[in-house]
Amino acid sequence: MFAIVESCGRQYQLEAGRFVDVDLSEGSNGDSFVFDKVLMLVDGADSTTGAPFIDGAKVIGRILCNMKGRKVIVYHQKPKKGTRKKQGHRQHYTRVVIDTIELKDKVLAKSEAKAEKAPAKSAEKQKPAKEAKPAKEAKSEDKAKAAKPASKAKK
Repeated sequence: MFAIVESCGRQYQLEAGRFVDVDLSEGSNGDSFVFDKVLMLVDGADSTTGAPFIDGAKVIGRILCNMKGRKVIVYHQKPKKGTRKKQGHRQHYTRVVIDTIELKDKVLAKSEAKAEKAPAKSAEKQKPAKEAKPAKEAKSEDKAKAAKPASKAKK
């Protein structure tokens, strides 16, 4: 199940449980974020399209963080004039994790949030580290025996 939505002049394909980076928007970590402009809902072979948007459909998520993207270098130069200009830019984004996809107050897809953490291993349950084993004497004897026939073969 996924939805195609429009936000900030761009279209995004959203699935429950996944995250998406949208242009910077107001809100802090943990706040709700709603995509109202749903263009299409797809559930396997079934699909619903809007004209241009689907009435009553929305995708609800929550803000994880506000962050910056990769640095983009812009370099201008005019040949034979000695004019050069180097400029950098980092776009600001808001990372949103998708919780539910709804159609007319009916939940079509819901993320499986893993609220529980795995229990920490206690010192008693951990296996003790294996001790280093002494080298076997048989291996060194085998090497010595293997060397003798080789020397006899040369004579």
